[in-house]
Amino acid sequence: MTRRSTSKVKQQDAAPPAPTVPKIPLAQVLPRLAALKTAPIAQLKQQWRELFGKEPPPFSRSYITSRLAYRIQELAYGGLKPETRARLEALGEQLDGGNVVLRRIRADSRPLPGTRLIREHDGVQHVVTVRADDFEFEGRPYRSLSAIARHITGTRWNGWTFFGLKGRAGA
Repeated sequence: MTRRSTSKVKQQDAAPPAPTVPKIPLAQVLPRLAALKTAPIAQLKQQWRELFGKEPPPFSRSYITSRLAYRIQELAYGGLKPETRARLEALGEQLDGGNVVLRRIRADSRPLPGTRLIREHDGVQHVVTVRADDFEFEGRPYRSLSAIARHITGTRWNGWTFFGLKGRAGA
């Protein structure tokens, strides 16, 4: 059995150094941001490699340009302070308790309480009031918009689609 020296083990176990990304001069920020709109996707991906030090994700052009625009400004003006990042993380933990599933659900996907949803069906106007934990229709509470749509139409409907809050698939 052979022994390896501890210095070699430390060198092998250490993570590779992060690529150094140069600071962007302030005079270049606006021209670089403007150039993102007309740059070919291959050039955008090359900029991603230069500015992030890794391969670009297989996402849409609009996502890549928006992230590049943020990164250019971040490198020129500086990013969030570590205290700000820590505070945002702490607030996120308070809101979702560390639950990754809840973290992915948009907080603003549900209409605000007090919002009135109006839908005409078969010549009759139907009004639903959004409440904190449910929906009110004809003076009765309903747990979901789908239940109200079913009550109105007599058939199963996606309530969000019926009330125009979500587009139909393919539409």
